[in-house]
Amino acid sequence: MALVGVFCASYLFVFYSELSTRPGQPTTLDLVASVAGIILLLEAARRALGLPMVILAAIFIGYIFLGPHMPDLIAHKGASLGKGMSHLWLSTEGVFGVALGVSSGFIFLFVLFGALLETAGAGNYFIKSAISLLGHLRGGPAKAAVVASACTGLISGSSIANVVTTGTFTIPLMKRVGYRPDKAAAVEVAASVDGQIMPPVMGAAAFLMVEYVGIPYTQVLKHAILPALISYIALFYIVHLEAMKADIRGIPHVHEASLSQRMISFLMTVSGMVILAGIVYYGFGWLKDVFGDASIYIVGVVMMAAYIGLLKFGTRYPELLMDDPDAPIEHLPDAGPTLKSGLHFLLPVVVLIWNLMVEELSPALSAFWATVFLMFILVTQRPIIAHFRKQGDPGMAIRQGFQDLLDGLVTGARNMIGIGIATAAAGIIVGTVTLTGIGLVMSELVELISGGNLMIMLCLVAVICLILGMGLPTTANYIVVSTLMAPVVVELGAQSGLLVPLIAVHLFVFYFGLMADVTPPVGLASYAAAGVARCDPIKVGVTAFGYSIRTAILPFMFIFNTQLLLIGIDSAWHLFMTVSTAILANLLFAAATQGWFIARNRWWEALVLLAVTFTLFRPGFWMDIVHPPYDKLPPTRIMEVVEQAPANDALRIWIEGEDINGKKISKGVLLPLGAQAPAL
Repeated sequence: MALVGVFCASYLFVFYSELSTRPGQPTTLDLVASVAGIILLLEAARRALGLPMVILAAIFIGYIFLGPHMPDLIAHKGASLGKGMSHLWLSTEGVFGVALGVSSGFIFLFVLFGALLETAGAGNYFIKSAISLLGHLRGGPAKAAVVASACTGLISGSSIANVVTTGTFTIPLMKRVGYRPDKAAAVEVAASVDGQIMPPVMGAAAFLMVEYVGIPYTQVLKHAILPALISYIALFYIVHLEAMKADIRGIPHVHEASLSQRMISFLMTVSGMVILAGIVYYGFGWLKDVFGDASIYIVGVVMMAAYIGLLKFGTRYPELLMDDPDAPIEHLPDAGPTLKSGLHFLLPVVVLIWNLMVEELSPALSAFWATVFLMFILVTQRPIIAHFRKQGDPGMAIRQGFQDLLDGLVTGARNMIGIGIATAAAGIIVGTVTLTGIGLVMSELVELISGGNLMIMLCLVAVICLILGMGLPTTANYIVVSTLMAPVVVELGAQSGLLVPLIAVHLFVFYFGLMADVTPPVGLASYAAAGVARCDPIKVGVTAFGYSIRTAILPFMFIFNTQLLLIGIDSAWHLFMTVSTAILANLLFAAATQGWFIARNRWWEALVLLAVTFTLFRPGFWMDIVHPPYDKLPPTRIMEVVEQAPANDALRIWIEGEDINGKKISKGVLLPLGAQAPAL
C-alpha cells in the first residue's frame, strides 16, 4: 500500500511533461493512478484524522458525480469519472493545490520549529514560568494555564495538541487547588482553542490567508493580533471570576517579597527589556549600515555569545525538572530563578520574530533560520550546561544532545502527518467547489433562507462553519470554511450595503470553524481535555462553550467595526481608544455571561452589562438611529444622490489632493440643494 501511495503521489511530478501536452484528456493509467490516489488519501485521512474528514470528503466526491440527480437548488450537470478524478488528482485545483503547497512550503517549518522547541524543554519552561509568576494570585494556577497555553499556541498547529501538551500539567494543577474537574478541563480547552487564533502561526491558517486573501504576512498578523489579545484577556478575567465564585486562593511563594520589592523588580525588568530592545534594534541597524553584507557574520557571533552567556547565567539557578502532576502543591517556585534558568529558550523565538517583523523575510525563510538556530541549541545545550555545572560526562551529554535532535525531528515529522493529510484531503473539497460551482449555490441558499437580512445571514454562516468544522483539524477547517463560506459573506454583505474587507470575512469563518473544537457533541478538544481531567466530555464541552462565547462574539463585532482589526486607525490616540474600549467591552460581556461581576449578577444587571458591551463594540449604532449614518460615496454617483435627496437637503463634498509641498490634504464643502425642480 505504501509503494502504491508513493507512486500515485509522485505521478504528477514524474509524468508532468506528458500530462501538460494533453490537459483534460486522461489516459487509463492516469485514471487508475487518480482513483487509487484518492482512495489511499481517504484511508490515510481515516487513520490520521478519523471518520469526520473522510465522510465530508466522500460527500463532496459523490456530489461531483451525482449532480444531475440532486434537488434543483444544488443540482449541476455532473462530471465523468475521468474528468472528476483528473481534476482532483492531476490538476492544481484539487489535492495538489494551494493548500498542500502552503503546507509543505511554510507550515512544515513552523511545525518542526515547535516540535524542536518543545523537545529542547521550552514547554516546561513556559509552564513553570507562568505558574511562578501567576500562581500566587486568586485562581493563579488556572491563570497560569491560560498564559502557558497562549505561549504554546503561538507555535502550535492544533488546539487538540495544545490541550494534550499543556493540559497534562495544568489540568491536574487546577484540580489540586480547588477547581472542579470539568471547569479545569474547560479552561484548558478555551485557552487552547484561543491559541489557534493567536499570531504568528494561528494553527497554520496565517500562511493560507496570505495566499487566499492576497495580502502580506505581516498584514495578516496586524489584523489578527487585537482580537486574539482581547479574547485571552477576557478568558483571564473569566478564570478570575470562577476563582471568586469558588473562593479559590493563590498559592504562597517560598520567599514572599514585599510590595515595594515587587514594584522595583517589575520596573527594573520592564526598563531593562526596553533598553535591551532599543540596543538590539538600533545596534543591528547600525551594523547593517556599516558592514553591509558582512553584518550577517557579526550578528551570528553576537547571537552565539548571547546564547553561551545566557546558558552560563542560567546555570546559577536550579535546573527546571518536570513535576509530578498528582503531587500536592505547598509552595510556588520563586519567579526570579525560574525565569532566569531558561532565558536561552527565547533566542530562537526572537530570531523568528525579528526576521518576520524587522527584516521582513518570508515566513518560510524566517522559520528556516530560527529552526537552524534551534537545532544548534538542541545539540549543544546539554554539553555546555554540563561543562558550566561541572556535572556528568561530556561525551554522554553530546550523545544525548544528538538524540534530542533526532527525537525533535521525528516528533516534527509525526506532527506534520496530520496537517499534511488534512490539507490534501481538504483539497478534495476545494476541487469540488471549483469544478461544480457549489460556492455560488451556497450564496443563493443562504440568501434564500436569511431573506436578505444581514444578521440572520451571518448567524447562518456561523452555524454552517460550526457544522463544517466538526472533527477537522485547524488547517483543514480553515480551508473548508473559507472556500465555501467566505464568498457568501462577501457577496451578501455587498448586497446589504456592507463592504467588508476580505481579511475580516476570512477571520469570521475561521473563528467559527474553530468553535467546532469546543462545541458538543463533537468538540474534539473537549474530549481530549476530559480524558486528562477524568470527567464527562459533554459537560466539559458545555462549560468550555460558555467560556468561549466571548470569542464567538468578536467576529460579529469586527465585521461591523473593522477598527478591531486595526483597519482605519489613523493615530496613536485612536489606537488606544480602540484597544481599551474593545477590552472593556469583552470583559463586561464575560461578566454578563458568567453571571458574576463584583458579586453575583441579578438578571437586570446582566442585561445592563450586555447593553454597555454592545454600545462599546458598536458606538455608531445608537447615533445612526438618532441621525442618518454618513455614507462616503464616489463622485461618479453625485447626480444619482442629488436626484434622490429630499428637498432643502445638503450635500457634503470632499476634495482631496496634494498641496505645493506634496502633502496630502482634503477640503470639505457643504452644498445646499434647495427645493426640488418641477418635473419636465
